[in-house]
Amino acid sequence: MAAESPTAPDWLDKGDNAWQLTAGSLVALQSVPGLMILYAGMVPTKWAVNSAFMAFYAFASVLICWVIYAYKAAFGKKMLPFVGVPGPVVEMDWELRQAVLPSANITANFPLSTMVYFQFVFAAITVILMAGAFLGRMSFKAWMIFVPLWLTLSYTVGAFSIWGGGFLFWRGVIDYSGGYVIHLSSGTAGFVGSYWIGPRLKADREAFTPHSTLLMLTGAGILWIGWNGFNGGDPYAASPDAGAAVLNTNICTAMSLLVWTALDIIFFKKPSTIGATQGMITGLVAITPAAGVVAGWGAIIIGVCSGSVPWITMNVIAKKLKFMEKFDDTLGVVHTHAVAGALGGFLVGIFATAKGCIAFAAVSPGGAIAGNGKQVGWQIAGACFIIAWNTFWTSAIMLFIKYVLRIPLRMTEEELLIGDDAIHGESAYTFGDAVHMHLPTTLHGKEVRKVSDVEATATAEGSKSKSTSNGGKEDKIA
Repeated sequence: MAAESPTAPDWLDKGDNAWQLTAGSLVALQSVPGLMILYAGMVPTKWAVNSAFMAFYAFASVLICWVIYAYKAAFGKKMLPFVGVPGPVVEMDWELRQAVLPSANITANFPLSTMVYFQFVFAAITVILMAGAFLGRMSFKAWMIFVPLWLTLSYTVGAFSIWGGGFLFWRGVIDYSGGYVIHLSSGTAGFVGSYWIGPRLKADREAFTPHSTLLMLTGAGILWIGWNGFNGGDPYAASPDAGAAVLNTNICTAMSLLVWTALDIIFFKKPSTIGATQGMITGLVAITPAAGVVAGWGAIIIGVCSGSVPWITMNVIAKKLKFMEKFDDTLGVVHTHAVAGALGGFLVGIFATAKGCIAFAAVSPGGAIAGNGKQVGWQIAGACFIIAWNTFWTSAIMLFIKYVLRIPLRMTEEELLIGDDAIHGESAYTFGDAVHMHLPTTLHGKEVRKVSDVEATATAEGSKSKSTSNGGKEDKIA
């Protein structure tokens, strides 16, 4: 006789739990495989494996730290006005309890385990987005240490302060789904970190051509559709507000993509898939702090701004500022995430409606259009805190890794020149012409064929030519 199924607790809403798990899974897909594919497509072939692997590693690393101590630091009981008491969430009886955010006085109708997973995927994608600024030269060993340290000292503070019941939460700062906690923090940290790591090779900076625009667009598509869970899951319920957030997200993103593409055509005379992808991302980012608390027309206005302001900072302002040359932000995350996130956070201070804030159970009564003009000031204050905190701690962590642990932040010159095969002993493509032409092919870090006589001769002649150039001295790598 089959055993009786356990009775569901009275507080459980199966629809809310199903949607929350679905939303969390959609966000996870944005990182693996979404951003892995996007990064692999946007970089030259020699960096495809390393770029994807940085995202793959970060996803796993963040999860273990999250369940051991970081979740409670971000969403647990208050220890300080900006961070909670760290601790584990791996005890089974604790995971089966109802989800409660004690410092924010928020209760959801699904298990704590669902909440822990949902918040984890946000933490993971924040670090992965930041990696976009470091591609093409950050040491993988340094990245392995940087990820848990930054999660601990930076992400948890922003999350608790704005979402978990910290001082900015109770001041009514609106960040519906991470414009500040995720995008402004990752964009700021990526920009600052790019300075400490140093630039890519000169040749890479001058010609960092995407090796597969189709891969890039595939990753971008996964990112866009996955954002339905990113913003739709933050009411913590399968509610009307979740539907509004999803619709507004897509409206703003479409408008932003169209505006960016139009600007590309006007000023560069050609529509660009890379530009359209950037416009898509800035639209997704800018609507994130506002998704469920603005009306549809507000989403359109935010989309116009997100398709134009970051375009100007990336293509005009950044090229005129000399100091920007010291910040080799590989994929421009300071524009697509920091600028777009701050812009969206500012605009929600204007366009948040009273009904939207009530539906979201926000502390704030709404933005300027709802008669609450001071909301704009609090949005600016929240942005300043996130920028300052991330600037300090990203710098401190980078310097700690470099000078205390004595682990180089930047790859060796050989790794910078060769790429994936020197770093991981693996190549992105090991079939077709690579096999027939006897090009280097690796498997789990070991070569699977011998160098032919023709290749050996060519290599020797190349080395001789190099050694006799420049007065008999080897040319230095840029």
